[in-house]
Amino acid sequence: MIGVTDGTGAAGSGPGRPGPVEWVLPAEPGAVRVVRSQVREALERWGLAPLGDMTVLLVSELVTNALRHASGPIGVRMYARRERAAGDPVLLVEVSDPLTDPPRERVATPEDESGRGLQLVARSALRWGARAGATGKTVWFELALPG
Repeated sequence: MIGVTDGTGAAGSGPGRPGPVEWVLPAEPGAVRVVRSQVREALERWGLAPLGDMTVLLVSELVTNALRHASGPIGVRMYARRERAAGDPVLLVEVSDPLTDPPRERVATPEDESGRGLQLVARSALRWGARAGATGKTVWFELALPG
């Protein structure tokens, strides 16, 4: 069961205001496929379809990491905000899980089948990071909004 909170504005009013939207995903493999679809749909509703491929890729990496290392529900939250330093608008995406261990960026060799997810996030996002929560951690990234 996927729980959804959707702050996209009134139905039929054109592109909605970017967020926040939240999903609570079960810790099962199908969660990655479902969240990809939900993220893409939200971005299309907001008129931000050009961010779809990159956002979906990075969310997939973080949700996959949560599935590999944690055993409880996974939260995904996405919304627009002004970047603190420059004041430019960004899309903020947060992935939360119940594991308290911080993520570790690895250096994968060409033979490794995994270990590149956080490298991909670090190289593709404007900024990324992790913070501890009361019951786990949240890994987040920001992408520049067009315009």
